[in-house]
Amino acid sequence: MRKLIVDYSLCNGCGRCEIVCSKAFFKEENREKSAIRIFSNQYGGYHGQYRLAVCDQCGVCAKMCTPMALYVDDNGVWKIDKNKCVGCLICIGECDRGLIYYHDDLPTPFKCIACGLCVRACPTGALRLSE
Repeated sequence: MRKLIVDYSLCNGCGRCEIVCSKAFFKEENREKSAIRIFSNQYGGYHGQYRLAVCDQCGVCAKMCTPMALYVDDNGVWKIDKNKCVGCLICIGECDRGLIYYHDDLPTPFKCIACGLCVRACPTGALRLSE
């Protein structure tokens, strides 16, 4: 299964991962249209100063998808079939970690598909792809 692995201690909060994600998939620099999100970790410590929120490909979101728009590809990555998705947003509610996102400009939700663009954009090496 392909997924992103985060080394929180290396993240400097620069936001390059968010920007490259939104540009690649939505053709604009808009962090609200990124499938990876950076949050300030107010407590610091073990997880560093920043916390990255990115899908771990667990598949829980697919269990309640009535139109069966969520599917797992050959790499073990859960994806949303935009042709089947009816925009009910149940998948967002099913993800207990809040890792599926929605934006008012878009007809369907979106999530990380472990493409690896953020890994290449990260200047500190805080992200890597696991196969």
